[in-house]
Amino acid sequence: MRQSLAHIALVVRDYDEALAFYVGTLGFTLVEDSYQPAQDKRWVLVAPPGAAPGATTILLARAATPEQAAFIGNQAGGRVFLFLATDDIARDHAAMRAKGIRFVRAPSVEPYGTVAVFADLYGNLWDLIEFADQR
Repeated sequence: MRQSLAHIALVVRDYDEALAFYVGTLGFTLVEDSYQPAQDKRWVLVAPPGAAPGATTILLARAATPEQAAFIGNQAGGRVFLFLATDDIARDHAAMRAKGIRFVRAPSVEPYGTVAVFADLYGNLWDLIEFADQR
C-alpha cells in the first residue's frame, strides 16, 4: 500500500486575504482556485515555491461557521502547526523578515537542523527549517 497526504486544510477568514499573504508575501504558488457552486465556496490550493508536482498542498478553507472561525490562527492550540523546509534557512529567513513576516523565535541550531519560528497572518505558528541532513 502507498499513501501520502494530499492536502492540509488551513482555516482562514477570507480567501483573498489569505492568498495575498501566502502567495504575495510568502511566495507560495497558487495551484488551484476554483469556485464550488454547490457549496458556495472556493477550492484554493497553494504550495511552497519549488514544491514537486503532486506534493502536499495547503487548502485555504474559509471558515463557514462561528465555530470554525474560532480556530482561525489557533489551529494547533498555540503549538507550531506547519513545517516549511528550506535548503537555505539564512537566505529565506532574511527574505521573509524583509517582507515583514514576524518571527517569534530566531534561527537556532538543533540536532535535527536549523530552525526558526514564524507566525502567519492569523498567528498560526510555523517552523522554517533546514534539516541537518541538507547541510
